Amino acid sequence: MTDSVSSPRDSARNSESVVIFDTTLRDGEQSPGATMYLEDKLQVAEMLDHMGVDIIEAGFPIASEGDFEAVSAIAERTKNAVIAGLARAIEGDIARCGEAVRKARRPRIHTFVSTSPIHLQHQMNKSEAQVLEIIARTVTQARNLVDDVEWSAMDATRTPIDYLCRCVEAAIRAGATTINLPDTVGYALPDEYEAMFRQIRERVPDADKAVFSVHCHDDLGLAVANSLAGVRGGARQVECTINGLGERAGNAALEEVVMALKTRGDSLPYHTEIDSTLLTRASKLVSAVSSSPVQFNKAIVGRNAFAHESGIHQDGMLKNAQTYEIMTPASVGVSKTSLVMGKHSGRHAFKDKLRELGYELADNALHDAFVRFKDLADRKKVVYDEDLMALVDDEIIHAHDRIKLVDLTVFAGTKGPQSAALTLDIDGTHVTHQATGNGPVDAIFNAIQALVPHGAVLELFQVHAVTKGTDAQAEVSVRLAEDGKTVTAKGADPDTLVAAAKAYIASLNKLMMKRGKSQRDVLAG
Repeated sequence: MTDSVSSPRDSARNSESVVIFDTTLRDGEQSPGATMYLEDKLQVAEMLDHMGVDIIEAGFPIASEGDFEAVSAIAERTKNAVIAGLARAIEGDIARCGEAVRKARRPRIHTFVSTSPIHLQHQMNKSEAQVLEIIARTVTQARNLVDDVEWSAMDATRTPIDYLCRCVEAAIRAGATTINLPDTVGYALPDEYEAMFRQIRERVPDADKAVFSVHCHDDLGLAVANSLAGVRGGARQVECTINGLGERAGNAALEEVVMALKTRGDSLPYHTEIDSTLLTRASKLVSAVSSSPVQFNKAIVGRNAFAHESGIHQDGMLKNAQTYEIMTPASVGVSKTSLVMGKHSGRHAFKDKLRELGYELADNALHDAFVRFKDLADRKKVVYDEDLMALVDDEIIHAHDRIKLVDLTVFAGTKGPQSAALTLDIDGTHVTHQATGNGPVDAIFNAIQALVPHGAVLELFQVHAVTKGTDAQAEVSVRLAEDGKTVTAKGADPDTLVAAAKAYIASLNKLMMKRGKSQRDVLAG
């Protein structure tokens, strides 16, 4: 079922090696508004494989036809990583998952079931004995389909230790090769989480036959700390996502886990196979395709992670960078070189600058980006790195949009009502409408509403400047909610009103895509 090459679980049995299980495409995509297109998922999977991720959880095949197709395509194309699909402890889920990953060079089925009393009583309505039977039956089914089976105890950290031991023992006996004990609701404290792994590994027969894994959520801001504590307790697989994307407050951030292990080898004597110089590039890609901005002060990959404004800090940096930086920018793919870009810059310099910022664009995409860069340079005195990043990210986000902005004219001032004349390209057809509103933004959104009727509610409208100065590009974020579906998108332009229109249109595009996905849902009973 699998080839003879060394597997991540073999590496994980080396006490100094920690394998990285990335679930950006599964748990990350469950973050509200972070739904990705198939092309986006393929691009992210290629980046993860390139940077050395050991296991890529490509999706939840039973969730929809789109998820099944994405997992299948990633399984067929990925060169190195194990490709995992998620399945509930239901026969139909496991069969569908096995079909989705079957073309992978190294396939894995990841199946899970709840074990905590609160879940058994209120969600599953099952007894402890019934859940033990489910574990044995479904893990056996999965093992008959693939050699590599991961079993997860959902809400493990709120499960009594004696019963958790019985569940883990049942899973290993049925053939599970990886045991994941997730902090599903972000409840645990680091010392508790470490102790749980130590007890399970000491008490469960044949625990040495499986690799133990951590999967931590960030509800209390402890996801990375708990993940590292789990490693101290004997776990050798860390489940995480790029930028910490995921349900509710998110997951442990891959880049933070990797750099913590790399930077603090004195206290954490473990290593991963991740090429850390690709972390910033991966962060930018995931942020763009998921329309999930990275906070400026985000560890490792945030815009301010290697920025120093304080005079005292600047003085120290000029004397010795180690005074205020515990890792080098280059170690995570950030260059300190500042190349000012303007209207006289050529295509070669533009391409080199994008590569320095972490972008590798195909020829057509590079040409389109260069044209937009020249247009931007004619409107701004100086084009900063952040301007270029916003420009390229904006194009990545909107590459597959069905609705596109063609032209916008706004009439505003102290005497209302303000009005907006708008032309959109909808599936290749140009349509125009003029509307009024209580302010120019309201007028723009009213015009869009008239051309693209919908019942979505505007939950967020946020504007910030990408760079300094009155000619700075504006970046607008818009969040729309409709029938329980939430999407967030952003638009960038030197004209704030144009950026607002782009963001609103981008949100509608994502909403339309999400409607289509919901209609294809084939959830098993």
